[in-house]
Amino acid sequence: MLRQLSRELTVSTEGPGFTRLGGAINRVIADAGLQQGLCVALALHTSCSLTLNENADPRVLADLESYLRDLVPRARAYSHDDEGPDDMPAHIRTALTATSLSLPIADGRLLLGTWQEVYLWEHRDAPHRRCIALQLIGS
Repeated sequence: MLRQLSRELTVSTEGPGFTRLGGAINRVIADAGLQQGLCVALALHTSCSLTLNENADPRVLADLESYLRDLVPRARAYSHDDEGPDDMPAHIRTALTATSLSLPIADGRLLLGTWQEVYLWEHRDAPHRRCIALQLIGS
């Protein structure tokens, strides 16, 4: 029988960079008892994003962070600067990346390639508590 569930993950970040989500999402899938289906993940924020990317070589993540930092510089006059110099660049970075991912579930866990991981990509300088909405459908 097909079931649909909504769950929410709360993730603490340490500032700019990547926080692994795959293990936490797999625990939610296991707790739900799903063996196959689909997981839709949505970051409920406007200054962080989600990405499916390299899990083995940390230089990939460092290069992604460096590239996006160069693409969206902080040293620029932004109209929206009420929350500090990192805020508007974070909004732009979020707009250029993804805030949601659709991920298959197989054999009771996310179906990911050997070198893939799901990450929350924090774009603000300070640590934050981020909420990820998960919509699970499957059996």
